Amino acid sequence: MKKLLLLCMALFLVTPALAEESFPAKGWAPAPNPLASTQARTGGEIRMFIGPSPKSLNHYLEASSISSAVFGSLYESLLSMDPLTLAYTPNLAERWTISDDKKTFTFYLNKNAKWSDGKPITAHDVKWTYDAVMDEKNLTGPHKVSLGRFSSPQVIDDLTIRFTAKLVHWSNLETAGGFLILPAHVFSKMDFNKINFELPVVSGPYRVAELNEGVSIKLARRDDWWNIKSPENLHMANFSTITFIFYSERDNAFEAFKKGNLDLFPVYTARRWVKETEGDRFVNNWIVKQKVYNSHPLGFQGFAMNMRRPPFDDIRVRKAMAYLVDRKKMNATLMYNQYFFQNSYYQDLYDPPVSCPNPQYFLDKDKARKLLAEAGYKADPKTGKLMKNGKPFTFRFLSRDQSSEKFLSIFREDLLDVGVTMIIDKKDWAAWMRDMDEYNYDMTWAAWGAGLFKDPEGMWASAEANRPAGNNITGFSNKQVDELIEKQKAIFDVSVRNRICREIDAILCSEVPYVLLWNIDYVRLLYANRFGMPPWVLSKYGTEDSALSLWWHDPDADADLSLAQKENFALPAKPASVYFYKTFTGAEKAALLK
Repeated sequence: MKKLLLLCMALFLVTPALAEESFPAKGWAPAPNPLASTQARTGGEIRMFIGPSPKSLNHYLEASSISSAVFGSLYESLLSMDPLTLAYTPNLAERWTISDDKKTFTFYLNKNAKWSDGKPITAHDVKWTYDAVMDEKNLTGPHKVSLGRFSSPQVIDDLTIRFTAKLVHWSNLETAGGFLILPAHVFSKMDFNKINFELPVVSGPYRVAELNEGVSIKLARRDDWWNIKSPENLHMANFSTITFIFYSERDNAFEAFKKGNLDLFPVYTARRWVKETEGDRFVNNWIVKQKVYNSHPLGFQGFAMNMRRPPFDDIRVRKAMAYLVDRKKMNATLMYNQYFFQNSYYQDLYDPPVSCPNPQYFLDKDKARKLLAEAGYKADPKTGKLMKNGKPFTFRFLSRDQSSEKFLSIFREDLLDVGVTMIIDKKDWAAWMRDMDEYNYDMTWAAWGAGLFKDPEGMWASAEANRPAGNNITGFSNKQVDELIEKQKAIFDVSVRNRICREIDAILCSEVPYVLLWNIDYVRLLYANRFGMPPWVLSKYGTEDSALSLWWHDPDADADLSLAQKENFALPAKPASVYFYKTFTGAEKAALLK
C-alpha cells in the first residue's frame, strides 16, 4: 500500500502543468490531524532522555537528532506536510505557486504569523535565514547542499518571497518550503556560529522556559502561539511542559528512568530490552514495554572509515575490516539475536528489507588476511603484527559511548588475531562532534536516520567529501555515483528515483565506506503508565519523537499509577505490540486507502 501511495504521488508530480500552478488546490481548508485523538487534553509534563548534552541547540550548526527535536519545537517552516498522504500544506505560507518549468517557487506568507515577541514574520526573515545558512563562514555544511540549489531568494514584498532554482530537482519544493525560519530582527547582528543556546524569540508551539546547560532544557507550551487555534493543531502539542534531560551515557539515563525521573525511554539495545525490563515496575505494568510497528524509514549504522587517508583509503583494507567484524557473534551473545544484518544503505527500498541482494560480510579471517596481504601488509615473524613500509598497522577508533565497548572488545580481539592494533579513543559527545566536523578520525561508530524520500547527494556526492561539518563523513567519492546523483535530480517519479538509489546502493556496498552492522524494523518504547495516547501510539512515519505531539498527560491514569505504586497492585496491561495499520481503523483508514 505504501508503494501505491508513493506511485500516486509521483503521477501527480509528473503531470505537466498548462499554466503556473497554485497551491493549495481550490476548495482546500484546514482540517484536524487524523492521527490526533479527540480525547487529548492540554496540560502536564513529559520528561524524556534525548541524548548527551549537545554543543548547540541550533540545528543549522549541529545536525543531530537532539538539536532537531528542540529546534523543530521552536521554529517553523513555510510549508507543512499531511501526516498520512505527505502532501504539502500551508504553514507560515498560506499559499504558493510553482512555475511551469519547475524552477520558480513563490510563497505568500500568512499575515497572522507572528514571532513570540509580537512582531510579524515576514519575507525578510525568510531571506535572512537562507543567506545566513549559505554564508561560507557559517558552519552549516549539511544544509548548504539542498539550499545551494537556489539563488538567494527575492523579497517581492513583506509577505511574498520568491525562490529561483538553478536546476530542476524533485526536492526543490521541499527544500524551499521546509527549512526553519529564524527571526532576522533578533539574530542578524550576531555571529551565526555563536547562536547556540540563547533562542529568546520563536514562532512555534513551544519556547525555551529553562536551560540548565549540560543537564536539561525545559520547553513551555505557548498559549500565545499564532497558529494555536488552527484546526490542524487541535489536540496536538498537548503537554504544557516538555523537559529534555541530557546524559552522557544511556546506562545512567536508564537508571534515572527506572527511578521515575524520566517518563519516556526509547530502547536502542537488545540487552536492555530483553534482560533489563524485569521486576515489579514491569510486571505490574507501572512501566509499559511496547513495540510499535509503523512505516518509519529505516536508517543505517556502521563503523565509518575515513577514506581520505591511510589505511582506509585502500578498498582492500576496508573490505578486510568488514570481514573482521563478527556480527553473528555480537548479535547472538550481546543482542539476543534481535536484529537483522544490514547489507544496504537504503534498506527500506527493498521489500521486505532483508531481501536486499547486496553481499553480506561475515567474519572470515582468511579472506581478511588475503586482502591485507594484497594491500602490502606482512606479518612480523617475531610479533605477528602486520607491517607495511616499516610501520605497524595501527588505527584509532573514535568512540563516544560506553555501551559500545563490549562490541569493540570483540572487534579488537579479532583484529589482534590477524595482527592489527586498534586503539579506542573515547571522547564525550561534544569532543566527538568537533572531531567529526573536521574529519579528524580513522574509524568511528555512526548511526543515521532516513527520510521518506531518498536524496543521496549530501552523504555520497564527491563535492561533499571535504565540506567541513558535512554528512559525507567518510570522504566517499565515486564518479559513477556522482553521475547517478545528477541523473535522479530531475526525476519526479519516486519509483524511478528509488531504482537509481538501489544502483547507488550496490556501488556503495562494493566500495565499503562503512562496515554495516544491524537494524530492527520497529520502535522499542518504555514509558510510565500515566499518559493518554491514540491507539496507534506513534505517527505513521514517526519514531519516539512523535509521542511529544500526539500524547497527553492523563490525570486519571497518573492518579491510578500513584495509587498502584503506593498500594503495590498491578495496572491493566497494554498491548505488547502495536501495529499502525491494525489500530488505525474506521473512517480515517478508509481515507488513507483511497
